Amino acid sequence: MRAAARRTAGAALGRRARLRWVHLLLGGALLMPYYLLANTVLSVFVPSANIFFPASLWWQFGVLGMALVPAAVTALYPLARPLEAGAVRALCGVPKAELAAGPSRSWAERRNTAAWYTLHLLAGGIVSGMSLAVPPFAAMMIVVPLTGIPDELTRAYRLDGLWPVLAPVIGIATLALVVGVSWAAGSLLARWAPVLLGPTAADRLAEAERHAMRLALRNRLARELHDSVGHALSAVTLQASAARRVLDSDPEFARQALAAIEETTREAVGELDTVLGLLREDGPASAAPAPTLTDLDGLLQRTRAAGGTVDCAAPGGLEKIPPVVSREAYRIVQEGLSNALRHAGGAPVRLRIALRDDDMEVALENPVRPGSTPRRTGGGRGLPGIAERARLLRGSSAAGEHDGVWRLSVRLPLRGDAR
Repeated sequence: MRAAARRTAGAALGRRARLRWVHLLLGGALLMPYYLLANTVLSVFVPSANIFFPASLWWQFGVLGMALVPAAVTALYPLARPLEAGAVRALCGVPKAELAAGPSRSWAERRNTAAWYTLHLLAGGIVSGMSLAVPPFAAMMIVVPLTGIPDELTRAYRLDGLWPVLAPVIGIATLALVVGVSWAAGSLLARWAPVLLGPTAADRLAEAERHAMRLALRNRLARELHDSVGHALSAVTLQASAARRVLDSDPEFARQALAAIEETTREAVGELDTVLGLLREDGPASAAPAPTLTDLDGLLQRTRAAGGTVDCAAPGGLEKIPPVVSREAYRIVQEGLSNALRHAGGAPVRLRIALRDDDMEVALENPVRPGSTPRRTGGGRGLPGIAERARLLRGSSAAGEHDGVWRLSVRLPLRGDAR
């Protein structure tokens, strides 16, 4: 099995090396138009040069250097980045997550793409030239023991003595050099691709902000569903339980409880549509408005219909409270009343809302039944949700039991931006 695993790993490495070599040849092919352009321009200043068969190796490298300048300028085009990233994913084996997907949006991204494109064409041009020139030379050297050294080469370079023996070694060595250079260049490009074609610091920051916004929206949806639908289900459960107990002895009360269930569920459907509207593209336009403290009377009526007793003291002018504060305060009161319905057992609940110059205070108190706690055994989400709502508005909350009375106190600033 180890031998099979080694063969599989070797085949994978061979395939990767071949694909990277193809990627380098692609870079050499992309370089050719720039190379011919630079060669033509230089020939204007050196009329005696043969632009198709230059005699000087330095001339060729000079042309190569000049060709990389317009290549880098071309890569400033925004769509160059996704095109190069696609080639790298397909041929260099770089994971998709490490490469940017969209076009270049900033100058930093364009500069990185230009640097990558230049590196790709430079390495591709060198490897392509070696891949074209070395194999014929290596083949000629390998067959020297059979064919002998041509007389013109012997006279020109004095190739005698051990040359017939060394020639095949030189041929094999040059082929190995091409393979080694191709492998090193392919590995270099694969290593630098995530750096130059991957997300920039600005991309990562923008993605982190989008992720934070998605999490914030999810938390908001969770709070809204918990507070609105959870309150409605608590009230409906208590109403249905009371109606079941007195269905035979007090049909009139049972009818009132069923009517209250109908009204509560209707309100819950409306609030559910509000929450789901946040998920729709046209959510704010099509969804029902979120309830605020101006809807407090309806909330108190539904709580009383569910069997709760609420003593409420609220000042006038609730409609003047900033909308975001009013919405969050409504949800806080709703969650506090839901807890009281579940745990107070019909005991009176005191609700106090006080307005000051810069903040608003919401306080709820209710006796705790013996053997009951305001928190569910499994750990409810109501109190953490209240604390989170207050914290988002730069306010504070406190909750706890003292002398058999459960108290919830929340302070919300009326001025300043929410977090």
